Amino acid sequence: MSVPNHQLELLSPARDADIGIAAINHGADAVYIGGPSFGARAHADNSASDIARLVRHAHRFNARIFVTLNTILRDDELDGARKLAWQMFDAGVDALIIQDMGLLELDLPPIQLHASTQADIRTPEKARFLQDVGLSQIVLARELNLDQIAAIRAQTHCTLEYFVHGALCVAYSGQCYISHAHTGRSANRGDCSQACRLPYQVVDGQGRFVAHDKHVLSMKDNNQSANLSALVDAGIRSFKIEGRYKDLAYVKNITAHYRKLLDQLIEAREVTGRPLSRSSSGSTTFTFTPDPNQNFNREFTDYFVNQRHIDVAALDTPKNPGVPLGYVSQVAADWVELQTNDPGAVLHNGDGLCYFDLQQELVGMALNTAKPVGKAGAGKWRVVPKDPLVELKDLRLGTALNRNRDMSWVRALERASSDRRIGVWVTLEETPDGLALTLTDEDGHQGHATAVLDKMPAKDPARARAALREHLSRFGGSDFCLGTSSQPITLELSQPWFVPASLLNPLRREAVGQLQAARAAAYQRPLRAVPVEPPAPYPEDTLSYLSNVYNTAARDFHARHGVKVIDAAYESHEEPGEVSLMITKHCVRFSLSLCPKQAKGVTGVQGTVKAEPLTLINGKEKLTLRFDCKPCEMHVVGRIRKSILQAAPQSEAGAPLRFYRTRPAGAR
Repeated sequence: MSVPNHQLELLSPARDADIGIAAINHGADAVYIGGPSFGARAHADNSASDIARLVRHAHRFNARIFVTLNTILRDDELDGARKLAWQMFDAGVDALIIQDMGLLELDLPPIQLHASTQADIRTPEKARFLQDVGLSQIVLARELNLDQIAAIRAQTHCTLEYFVHGALCVAYSGQCYISHAHTGRSANRGDCSQACRLPYQVVDGQGRFVAHDKHVLSMKDNNQSANLSALVDAGIRSFKIEGRYKDLAYVKNITAHYRKLLDQLIEAREVTGRPLSRSSSGSTTFTFTPDPNQNFNREFTDYFVNQRHIDVAALDTPKNPGVPLGYVSQVAADWVELQTNDPGAVLHNGDGLCYFDLQQELVGMALNTAKPVGKAGAGKWRVVPKDPLVELKDLRLGTALNRNRDMSWVRALERASSDRRIGVWVTLEETPDGLALTLTDEDGHQGHATAVLDKMPAKDPARARAALREHLSRFGGSDFCLGTSSQPITLELSQPWFVPASLLNPLRREAVGQLQAARAAAYQRPLRAVPVEPPAPYPEDTLSYLSNVYNTAARDFHARHGVKVIDAAYESHEEPGEVSLMITKHCVRFSLSLCPKQAKGVTGVQGTVKAEPLTLINGKEKLTLRFDCKPCEMHVVGRIRKSILQAAPQSEAGAPLRFYRTRPAGAR
């Protein structure tokens, strides 16, 4: 079972169970979280008991929990991964997110399987294959545009998932090996060293500098807020927020932001006759106004959804530049005075400000104190940083200041900030010996309770009716609230009776308990999709190291699906020479206006800069950029360090693991 075509799923990240519970409370329809191991985030593991606790909370709202099991696995790890899958099934998890196709060769529980972003799904053929081998939900590459998404939708019926917010990997997911080549830490095994966030010198073929200390591989953050309707029309049904390392405030804020946007879209489509709905139960209210700018971000881009554009890289800094606040109006030895752009802006002790110094490096400034100067509403503030010697470096009159931490916002998100409730309709009926109460929720589940009542006419009928409605509308700390129709409470009484609160309140509580039990009994986990028979052929008959086949089960899987040549994953160290360590849709020469489509060359102080070859240099590390213009892609080429190459992959027992290339006789 996948998400029905009219339902939209908001999929939020969770570093731990408490953050996952907050995501559900702030409107998530599903949450993805790492289990005890193999979760593609080296420091985001969670125990089975914590996962089970999150599952119980989510299922109250018909929300779902997905556990990431999306690293590539060594042979000696396969049985541990199999046991983990069963452990997560027993904990009540709804789906596993996987990258390694070797898992499909194992004795897995009857749990739904989803394709990880690491599976690198860019074509209708790859998407259709993964659907046909039994994956119910697949997350598409973040680099796809609307037309490409629609083309995949036309060839599939499984649920299409798409990242709508958060940090962007510059490489196609699963197609980056720089971390392993330079540090031995594999991104495909959850331990990326993030070489893409480093500054690089960009040098042309004649050794001339094209760019100096620029973060040319660092992307701005993804933000698809303006494209949700178009993504729905293209076929996306699951809207994924990146961030399993992110803190509680980020998950609360960004989940609430997209919850409101999707609810507005659902409401708007009702008017057009193209109905949509959310895939879980209840509605959510917030005590704050969601604002993505308040969380850490590298500024925003919608990347390639609306075709290629130049402004996708965070060239100047991989840090959070914040939002414009004002400018410096006076500088002293240990304080600075600033004029805010908005005279009504308020600063707080503990706020974070930042600015670019003379070397164009972003400098942060944590405020010890902030006090207004002069008349109220003038917008002038005197601030004292916690470390003036460092934080006032290169600060000059007129320097633009941004705020990248607002303590009033931080404190607001530290408190309870949402309320999620399921709508209920109440019917109170008269029985021969008393009253019967029926609660019917928005999903059609019911809870019943009866009570014996010595019927006595009310002295004040109007007041008695009002009292009944008031007591019947109280749902306290439960998951329920009155439905939104004009008459959520129906009183089917022959006349207004006097009903004491001491009878009515226990009656309501019993009905609520029965409704909760009915909802729990009715919840059904989604079924695992059945692979097509005979086995679907893989779209290609030859796989290079780029396919990340790291164990014999994965090799057997691909061979069973018709692949003739299967090379081992890069992590097996069978590619000692220069290879593509990263494949990306981002193009450095396009970002630097050196693309042949923009100009044949750029004339500067040093003459005409030739666009290719370009070299990236950071310390002793050098990477060569190659450009494949037909698909409009860039390859970052390099080789693995000798020290890492000599450190062969080891099994748990310490014996070197061997990986084989499956080739027909006579093949080279």
